[in-house]
Formats: sequence, C-alpha cells, structure tokens
Amino acid sequence: MADAKVIPFDDDRSRSGAGQRPARRRGTPGRRPGGPGGESAAAGEVQPLQALAAAREEGPVTGGESPEDRPQEPETPREGDGATDGLAAGLERRIASGLSFLRRRVTGDYDVDDFGYDAELTDQVLMSLLRPVYEKYFRVEVKGVENIPKEGGALIVANHSGTLPLDGLMMQVAVHDHHPAGRHLRLLAADLVFVLPVVNELARKLGHTLACAEDAERLLGQGELVGVMPEGFKGIGKPFGERYKLQRFGRGGFVSTALRQGVPIVPCSIVGAEEIYPMIGNAKTLARLLGFPYFPLTPTFPWLGPLGLVPLPTKWTIQFGEPIPTDGYPPEAAEDPMLMFNLTDQVREQIQHTLYKLLVQRRSVFF
Repeated sequence: MADAKVIPFDDDRSRSGAGQRPARRRGTPGRRPGGPGGESAAAGEVQPLQALAAAREEGPVTGGESPEDRPQEPETPREGDGATDGLAAGLERRIASGLSFLRRRVTGDYDVDDFGYDAELTDQVLMSLLRPVYEKYFRVEVKGVENIPKEGGALIVANHSGTLPLDGLMMQVAVHDHHPAGRHLRLLAADLVFVLPVVNELARKLGHTLACAEDAERLLGQGELVGVMPEGFKGIGKPFGERYKLQRFGRGGFVSTALRQGVPIVPCSIVGAEEIYPMIGNAKTLARLLGFPYFPLTPTFPWLGPLGLVPLPTKWTIQFGEPIPTDGYPPEAAEDPMLMFNLTDQVREQIQHTLYKLLVQRRSVFF
C-alpha cells in the first residue's frame, strides 16, 4: 500500500472541470468513499455512470454500428400535415360558404334585377345542376367562344331544335363556363315559358325574359349579352325529317334591335340537339286541348310514359361565328326594311352553312 500511486484525471477532464466541484454520490453527507486512493475510486465510478447515460440516450448500438448506419424507420403521416390541413381548410371554407348562402336565402339578403335574374342562385345552384348534363351527358364541344365580346352588349342568334328547349340552356352554360370573362347569357323566351308554374320562376332566376323588342333593347343598353332563337316554335317543333334545315327567321326584329343599340350580332350553330327527341309525329288535336303549339310523338314518348321524357345522349357541338358589326349604320337604318332583310338573310345563311360544315365533320350522332 505504501507504493500505491494516485492516478490523476486525464488532462481534458481536469481542464473542463477546473473551478467546479465534483458531483457527489448519494451516501453519508460530507464523507468521501474509500480511504487512500478515494479520489481515484470516485473517478472510477463516475465515469461508467456517465457513459451509461450517454448510451441510453443514443439507443442500443450493435456490431459497432454508428447511429447513421442504422436503418431508419419510415415516417408515418401525422395529423396536421400539409395535405390534411389543406383538405380540412377547403372543407371548412365550402361549409362556411354553403351556410352563408343558406342564411342569405332565408333572410332575403340577396340581389335580383328588374327582370328577376338572380346571379348568385344561378352561379351556385342552377349552373351546378345543368353542368353535369352539359359535360357528362351531352359532352358539349364549344368552338369560337372568343368571337363573343369580352364586354358590352352583343346579340347571339342561334338555331332552335330538339322538341324541348334544352339547346338554349346548354348554350347558356357554354358561354358561362368557357368565355374568358365568364359572361352571363340572357335568353329571350316565348310567352309559354312564363305561364308554366315552376318553369316561370326558374326561367326568371336564370335571367330569361320575354322575347320582345323593349326588353331586348333594355338589356343590350345595359351592356348585357342577349341570346335569341328566331325560329321559335317552328324550329323546335319541326319533324325529324327536316332536321338541320333552318326555318324562317321571323320578320327580322332581332336585327332591328341590334341596329338601334349598335351592338354586334354573333351567329351560333348548334349540332346534336335535333336528335335528342326525334319527332316522328304531332298530335295536333291534343296540342290544341292543352294549349301547346304542338304535342310531340317520338319513338319513346308517350309510349314509355315518364321514361320517354329522357333525352337521347347525343354528342353536341356549339360554334360561335364571326360577329357581324352594326355600329357603322346610321340610327335610321333600323327602320329600313331592305337592310333588315339583308342582314337577317346574312345571319341565317352563316348559321346554315356552319351547320352543314359541322355535320360533315361529325363522326357519329352519339360519339
């Protein structure tokens, strides 16, 4: 024991611990363990404890592997990550928007113009109901929508067909969804539309108005986009054997309206609507009793009952032609019958020519 030597701490530990009191083990207060060589014994016991603590923090290491060499477990998605938060936020916004919409409808806090047009209801509800029919059922292809002015009044003149006026509704969706400025089309409808109980209210909410010169001029003067189908019942109720043959365009009243307001006329040709209800007959006696302009007989109606009202899923094409300007004519031109006849014939011929061209390009009625 006389030859025992005190083993000093290593240099690094002595430098780092300078001026600090060494940690004391649990035991008798104020006593240092051991006799001679107690400092070395204390050092020998403290070192393993610190190494054990470090090992516990690093986790088990086997085969001399470093923590970087160990295979990492894949991280599982946690609640609150970016994707989940985005979906939750989007759902919350939709719910909040829907509740806000319902609150405004219940309290009456929404705007309707003088014609009964409800822009909010049209955008959020009615267009959402028509869009699946437009995109999935009739698979409408739109061409030449850039020919519609981005602002200001314009008169869109289209052919009319299909037994029921679905072509007007599909044209309205085409303008609303495909025009760069997202414009709304205000259709001029026949008197019959506004005497039917439910149809009357829906037509007003969609922005339709009576097909008269006064209403049309007022809308065009406000910079609205107005749609008209001059064939009327003669076009929509014609036999299937006369499909895609334009009927008479009235007396040119739409041309007079465009001349008075100095707005362009945009011809529109619709292919596909003629075949949705092939009209093979007309029960004229029944039509007179019901007060209808015609009572259609098709291969499915009225033989299949309500099922016969389902239209055939034809493939549609709607093409908007080059606009015909009217702002270069003097104000008295609207009273010139020869000018109105020439412009009416020009619009009609342009629509008919485009119909023939689209029919030649069409591969099939349904595809």
